[in-house]
Amino acid sequence: MHDILTQTLPSPLGDLLLVAECGALIGVWFVGQRHFAPGIPKDAPAGDTPTLAKARAWLNAYFAGSRPTLPSLSLAPRGTPFQLRVWKALLDIPYGVTETYGALARRLGTAPRAIGGAVGRNPISILIPCHRVVGAHANLTGYAGGLDRKTALLRLEGCLP
Repeated sequence: MHDILTQTLPSPLGDLLLVAECGALIGVWFVGQRHFAPGIPKDAPAGDTPTLAKARAWLNAYFAGSRPTLPSLSLAPRGTPFQLRVWKALLDIPYGVTETYGALARRLGTAPRAIGGAVGRNPISILIPCHRVVGAHANLTGYAGGLDRKTALLRLEGCLP
């Protein structure tokens, strides 16, 4: 018996794999992206849970152009204590706003390269908004889902023309 359930959600930017475990969302990845579903068994069964339903509804509203607030959804990304600290900080970056790797590094008292490594391994794409982190001078760099998707997400939020 698996505690992990998966679901594929079609999106305007490609299919997303949603993964829940024990009532918490542990992953949202673009299918085939870099760092795709580490630690998730390839034979994890498909299914539905209230957690996956809430995540699906949030993502559908987001892609429809609304500004959904993070639902009462338990997010449980798997990572090192440092990665968890960075991913928590990403939740403080508001919709429609970007922050540089350098500014995030200063806020957390670490190096931009360390921030980049953690941001690139964010397992809950879009809901934990790693796409809002940009390089110096607002250069678009480093998105595990691909720069075309990062650009599209930032356009959707009004950050780019």
